[in-house]
Amino acid sequence: MTASNTVLTDGFGRKHNYLRISLLEKCNLRCTYCMPAEGIALSPKSSLMTADEIFAIAQTFVKNGVDKIRLTGGEPLLRKDFPEIVSKLSHLDISLSITTNGILIDRHIEVLKQFNVKKINLSLDTLVSSKFHTITLRNQFEKVIDNLHLLLNNDFQVKVNVVLMKGFNDNEIVDFVKLTQFLPISVRFIEFMPFAGNEWDRSKMVSQQEILSLVETQFSSDDIQKLEDEKNFTSRNYKIKGFQGDFGIISSITNPFCDSCNRIRLTADGKIKNCLFSNSETDLLTAFRNGESITDLISKSIQNKKKVRAGMVTMDEMDDPKKHFDNRSMIAIGG
Repeated sequence: MTASNTVLTDGFGRKHNYLRISLLEKCNLRCTYCMPAEGIALSPKSSLMTADEIFAIAQTFVKNGVDKIRLTGGEPLLRKDFPEIVSKLSHLDISLSITTNGILIDRHIEVLKQFNVKKINLSLDTLVSSKFHTITLRNQFEKVIDNLHLLLNNDFQVKVNVVLMKGFNDNEIVDFVKLTQFLPISVRFIEFMPFAGNEWDRSKMVSQQEILSLVETQFSSDDIQKLEDEKNFTSRNYKIKGFQGDFGIISSITNPFCDSCNRIRLTADGKIKNCLFSNSETDLLTAFRNGESITDLISKSIQNKKKVRAGMVTMDEMDDPKKHFDNRSMIAIGG
């Protein structure tokens, strides 16, 4: 094993080649599962990574084996220097993608094309305008739908992320699957996960089996095709025979994929999180600004990664709010 591989390999032999970088903590939506009702205390602008710092820190990760970077937020397109950030990162030997709520993406289509950012994850939790306002507290449903079609018309590869919450949008599962008949999209149903301030409890989750059972009420077993799981998969994917798109299920709680995890997260204020569920963070930005090497800090963080869900092995541990109440809100971690 080379030195570069060693830095991003944890104690369980998992090699981490996928870095998710949050560009900021702000968002133009107020999704309740992501942001507490009272909002969050934003980090001062001076403590956020600049475009040059994002590039330099990303460069260190790439030198040590990262070949895939996703830009997240908050809403990453709110960064006024988003084009500059993409331009800088495009010089690295990586696959570059973004996660967005889609409201502003029409303004950046040409930038994304110019720097070959073709993979877009679009957050959309409902196909009903009134429910969109309920979950986001904003009237932007038509804008998101228009921009979804704009992306497809410009040949972007689009995944639609749907956070499922029982009693809110679980009755739309079949509608989302039917959307893949005519649109070449991948719909991913995501289990509701616990973060600070989002009032999570297990009763609000919709499991993989519940999703498949609902799909099976509308489609025959012969028409529901299981697709091969990708290497380092998060989503278990399916396709309805003859449909253009497909759908997948991301069940981090009930059916975790920790054994093949290859992901690292970098918060907007320059802290590395080795697991989405972990409340442990390592400050890279301060060290970087002090002129210190961050390679050893990265290596130590990766070595400290737990085998499963930041050490929460059982569902009883997941149910215990003391285990995750002091983690950041999702908006401050990065989607």
